[in-house]
Amino acid sequence: MCGWVGCWDLAGGRTRDQALEDLQIMAETLQHRGPDDQGLWREPDAGLSLGFRRLSILDLSPEGHQPMHSHSGRYVLLFNGEIYNFDELRDELGGPWRGHSDTEIALEAIERWGLQRAIERFNGMFAIALWDRQERCLSFARDAFGKKPLYYGWAGSVLLFGSEMKALRAHPAFTADLDRDAMAEFLRFSYVPGPATIYRHFRKLPAGSFLQFSAPAPGALPDPITYWDPRVEAQRRHETIPAQEATDRLEALLLDATHRRCVADVPLGAFLSGGIDSSLVVALMQRRSAAPVKTFTIGFDEQGFNEAPYAKAIAQHLGTEHTELYVSSAQALDVIPLLPAIYDEPFADPSEIPTYLVSRMTRQHVTVALSGDGGDELFGGYDRYRVGELLLERFAWIPGPLRQFIANVCKSMPSQAWDCTVTAALGQRWSSTRLRKLGRALETQDFQTIYRGMMSYWSNPEELVEGARPYGRFWQDGMMPTELEPVRRMMLMDTLTYLVDDILVKVDRASMASSLEVRNPLLDKRVFAFAWGLPLERNYTRGQGKRMLNEVLYRYVPRELVERPKMGFGIPLGDWLRGPLRPWAEALLTTSRLQASGLNPTPIRQAWKAFSEHREPTQNRLWSVLVLQQWLEAERLCR
Repeated sequence: MCGWVGCWDLAGGRTRDQALEDLQIMAETLQHRGPDDQGLWREPDAGLSLGFRRLSILDLSPEGHQPMHSHSGRYVLLFNGEIYNFDELRDELGGPWRGHSDTEIALEAIERWGLQRAIERFNGMFAIALWDRQERCLSFARDAFGKKPLYYGWAGSVLLFGSEMKALRAHPAFTADLDRDAMAEFLRFSYVPGPATIYRHFRKLPAGSFLQFSAPAPGALPDPITYWDPRVEAQRRHETIPAQEATDRLEALLLDATHRRCVADVPLGAFLSGGIDSSLVVALMQRRSAAPVKTFTIGFDEQGFNEAPYAKAIAQHLGTEHTELYVSSAQALDVIPLLPAIYDEPFADPSEIPTYLVSRMTRQHVTVALSGDGGDELFGGYDRYRVGELLLERFAWIPGPLRQFIANVCKSMPSQAWDCTVTAALGQRWSSTRLRKLGRALETQDFQTIYRGMMSYWSNPEELVEGARPYGRFWQDGMMPTELEPVRRMMLMDTLTYLVDDILVKVDRASMASSLEVRNPLLDKRVFAFAWGLPLERNYTRGQGKRMLNEVLYRYVPRELVERPKMGFGIPLGDWLRGPLRPWAEALLTTSRLQASGLNPTPIRQAWKAFSEHREPTQNRLWSVLVLQQWLEAERLCR
């Protein structure tokens, strides 16, 4: 695990010393991603500079140093991540080997088989920059699920690329030209959907793709080439096998995926929330470990948000060495000023705060942690799948006028009235916020529109960002295979968008800010292929998802310890914004400061008033504006 950065100066406008100084400054911005070692390398006649910061996980010796040169000397590699099947590749490639790092194996695999064939065979998480000294060709590649980040773009005649935008910003040629369309997309979804970034001239490389610059022209970006697409995998023929055999095979796959992710030359532990996914990962880790696994969790004093007691009960049952931290509003307030530097782009998933705090606590004990991310997307765990299924299938018979009437009731019912009369009967998952999303979705029967509505916080963000046209990939016709069931189409959309640009961004930036590597056993291509190779009802039926994950988990943990309504990794945002965070929020939401950011204050002030008077739960919409305001002010200070 590491961070890397590079620049390709086609005009050659910097001297050797200036170029090395630029590279040093850029690499230093990534020290948190790699505190153990640094490597700088130049190809002077090509104008190419490569910088690397290393967090030593495998092969702690100098033989794991990067940038790494292939045995032949033809290729130079920057590699961020882990290859979990490196031992099999090593045996096939033969050797000899300088050390035992997976980076060396990845590099020799690329030289032997070519970039595309090699990355197709990699089972892992990675972001790669590869320089072919013979052909003067620069290539980038990213893992199947997009667990490791990769940014790139032109600053005049200089191609900048790296693990985080802050490293690119450190180059003297960088210009901070904001993309107002991306800003509006952020307000809709609370993250900037790829391949866009908040800056007009820079992109994120899509998950499961690679691209190559050979004889590049300044400003021109080649189209990425997809080498792994979950939509293709999802349309493969379903395998019909008995339920018991399916559960046995999934358990074996997960055991192997977990075991591979426990290979490290440094201390290792796991996040444990007490939910299905993290509990299963910890159970599988403990089965293969002779010593108690180190587990870590975050708790809150506020009821309805605290899963720490459940995590503690799971830890006691499995016999782990458990550590927990209860988060106060004061601790959250201390994290908020750090968010612009941690995430580089505006990012407003409220669970970013506890994710950072649990990562910081975990790093005090271990260098690598396993997590349960990916279980909801692969096995149908989100509540919105049930809602979407109802809208697209079971409510389809309702006449249009009646649907519109029900939608109006859902959107206009005061939150207190809804909470008092219905939530107690249906459970927390049917909050008034979700009722309003349901109302918006009822107004249409189109899949893309319904899904987009369920994922949106601000439904019309162009009203907030004047002149913006926030119509990215969520509006692309034919993005989803229409022959799939609605639930599976939503699962695929989440895998392509929400998982890559929200969940995995949150975990990567929060953990790496503390120099902690996080690995995800559920996000194994083999697990994905197996789960999607079975009929939907093996994982999801009658509104209940994760059926097979539950069946595996019950082999290790009693049902009563995990059977409860899904809570999610949230924070008491509403209580905090009305309480200790209120002065901070009110200061950022004044009309003058909103206008200074180029935002329309009217709808924002209306949302703040409705929230302050307890008339409408707009805290998540407001949080996205607050995060954007704070990020914009930090961005202006950096210019």
